Amino acid sequence: MNLSMNTPTQTDTARIVRCPTCEGPSRYAADNPWRPFCSERCKNMDLGAWASENYRVAAAPPLEDEETEPAPRPAARPGSSFSTH
Repeated sequence: MNLSMNTPTQTDTARIVRCPTCEGPSRYAADNPWRPFCSERCKNMDLGAWASENYRVAAAPPLEDEETEPAPRPAARPGSSFSTH
């Protein structure tokens, strides 16, 4: 009996998903080195967008407290070669 005929392969179990970059079809399987992207080009375009800070998480602007003084610098330890002056 040949078991390989009854065993599903990676190709049989691959799902087709939408590429996040071009929105074209992409095989979501272990043998697709660019998954979830359809190609190396789409993967690199997405990486470039992250590196260019095109993707951002919405957040409230930081609060500025004018009354707050800067944190004190730690005092130099005796025998330290670093000076705080």
